Amino acid sequence: MRRFAFPALIIGIFTVSTGAIFARLADAPPLATAAYRLTIASLILAPFAFIHRRHEIACLERKDLIYTFAAGAFLAVHFGTWISSLSYTSVASSVVLVNTIPIWVGLAAFLTGEKLSKLTWAALAISVIGGFLVGYGDFSIDPRALWGDFLALIGGIAVSGYVIFGRKVRQKLSLLAYISLCYGTAAILLLAANFLTGGGMSFSAHTWLMFLCIAIVPQLLGHSCYNWALGYFSAEFIAVALLGEPIGSSVLAYFMFDELPAPIMFLGFAFLMSAIVIAAMGEQKDNKEQ
Repeated sequence: MRRFAFPALIIGIFTVSTGAIFARLADAPPLATAAYRLTIASLILAPFAFIHRRHEIACLERKDLIYTFAAGAFLAVHFGTWISSLSYTSVASSVVLVNTIPIWVGLAAFLTGEKLSKLTWAALAISVIGGFLVGYGDFSIDPRALWGDFLALIGGIAVSGYVIFGRKVRQKLSLLAYISLCYGTAAILLLAANFLTGGGMSFSAHTWLMFLCIAIVPQLLGHSCYNWALGYFSAEFIAVALLGEPIGSSVLAYFMFDELPAPIMFLGFAFLMSAIVIAAMGEQKDNKEQ
């Protein structure tokens, strides 16, 4: 099944890129958008998980449950902060800064003594440069976007925890069992935060349609492709591969919202694409040596 992992990542990149667009189109508070994104996705998954994976879930070891719930908690923080950032900054900058994942995943690998290949380290370094260039381009357009950039950065740190903990359990837990528990945990936490802040659930039909779209396309299809690939690739490679999202989101934002990235951002995009290619080369080399 490993040969399907790369195509799955490509599908994941394209579908996750729509998340920022649907979030912008939904006329709802950020926490409500995040909460109903995960809630609808979890409700769709629940019957399938109950029918096909209830015995697997019931037999989970305590450590695996803790890792899965931790991944869900990090996912909740990620969506809560990242979707909020879209109210303050551009789609391009928000998506790039939330995808500073390689920095935090690489730092975690270093602190835990994990050995990374030279190509992987090179990809991480290049991704940092690319992220800085895109972030700088957005700041040069509107300094008021700093708060939105900060929220997106917190979202990036949170999604790193989501990837790291997900990697720990995905190698021995089926995709359906994992995402049903992970997404469900995130949904419960975000619903609680939404109602505590007065988010409610009174929205227009258009907004509910956007909630459904964001639950099915970027969440169920996009994130699930990433989570499936975590069973075959390292967390570091997945973190770099996620950098394809800001490029796709920026293209969509240009056509949907007429958001044209600053010239320096295109240089940043080139660095990000280079980082993805180098990380893929490093991952293939590591797989051959194993």
